[in-house]
Amino acid sequence: EVQLQASGGGLVQAGGSLRLSCTASGFTWNDYSIGWFRQAPGKEREGLVCISNRYGNTYYGDSAKGRFTISSDGSNTVYLQMNSLKPEDTAVYYCAEGTQRSDWYAYRTRAIAYDYWGQGTLVTVSS
Repeated sequence: EVQLQASGGGLVQAGGSLRLSCTASGFTWNDYSIGWFRQAPGKEREGLVCISNRYGNTYYGDSAKGRFTISSDGSNTVYLQMNSLKPEDTAVYYCAEGTQRSDWYAYRTRAIAYDYWGQGTLVTVSS
């Protein structure tokens, strides 16, 4: 069974940094496609960035470019380093896995490309 555990959220002042972790189990780690999403209160879930070992691809959405960096430890964890945080970054952040989906690459920034989701971790950025 695929399981994802997101962690690392918390309260940070504007301009600060956080590193989120997504620890995964239940699938072959040399064949993964992981995405980070966030959902603010009253808003739709937004795709931020994704990384795929299968496709050798990393993709940043507009909200993540320049301030967020995704990486993998080569074991079973994907990180999201977030710098220069703004109050509008306040949201619950989720990681998701979509390796089994044949259409993952085409829809990699959308929730429909992912079958498994972590429980989310709350990031609050104060002004």
